[in-house]
Amino acid sequence: MKHTRKIELVSWQRQIVDEYTQEFVRGLIHSDGCRGANRVRRTLPDGDRWYEYPRYFFTNASDDIRQLFTDALDRLGIAWTQSNARVISVARREAVARLDEFVGPKY
Repeated sequence: MKHTRKIELVSWQRQIVDEYTQEFVRGLIHSDGCRGANRVRRTLPDGDRWYEYPRYFFTNASDDIRQLFTDALDRLGIAWTQSNARVISVARREAVARLDEFVGPKY
C-alpha cells in the first residue's frame, strides 16, 4: 500500500526543503490539509456559550509524510498537535496567524 512505503528525502531534496520550508508546508496543506473554523460549545449555568476560532488540519496516512510536515513546522517555530493517528492540528492563535502569512487559499 502506498502509505506504508518508506518516504525519505535524499540530500538534494532536504536542501530544497530546508531552503523553501514555507513553500513546502504550503504545498502539503494545499494537497492534504485545510483551514477551517473550530466551533466549541460551553455549557454554563446561564446557558450555552459558543465560540469559534480558525485552525489548520493536515491529514495523511503516511507516518513519514506526517513527520516531514511536523519537522517543517518545527523549523518554522509553529506549534502543532496530533489530533489522532492521521491528523496534525495547528490551532494556537499565533501558529494559525503564522501559517496565514504564507499558506493562502487553495487553488
